[in-house]
Amino acid sequence: MTTDWETGAMVIDTARQRLGRVMDHQGARLQLRPPGGGREWDADPAYVRPAMEHEIVQTPARYAEPGRTP
Repeated sequence: MTTDWETGAMVIDTARQRLGRVMDHQGARLQLRPPGGGREWDADPAYVRPAMEHEIVQTPARYAEPGRTP
């Protein structure tokens, strides 16, 4: 599994079922931000995988930030 994520990469945090853009690395954690902006969250790289194109396209329907309406 990839653990060296490039800043700006679009990934899926499988622990939260959320799409995010890699913003930074803090120790062993990744800092992710929703693609449309919003609050960053920390993710364990063991539960992060590359986002597929179809997941990025359907972001509002499936991976929208909790509490926000698409």
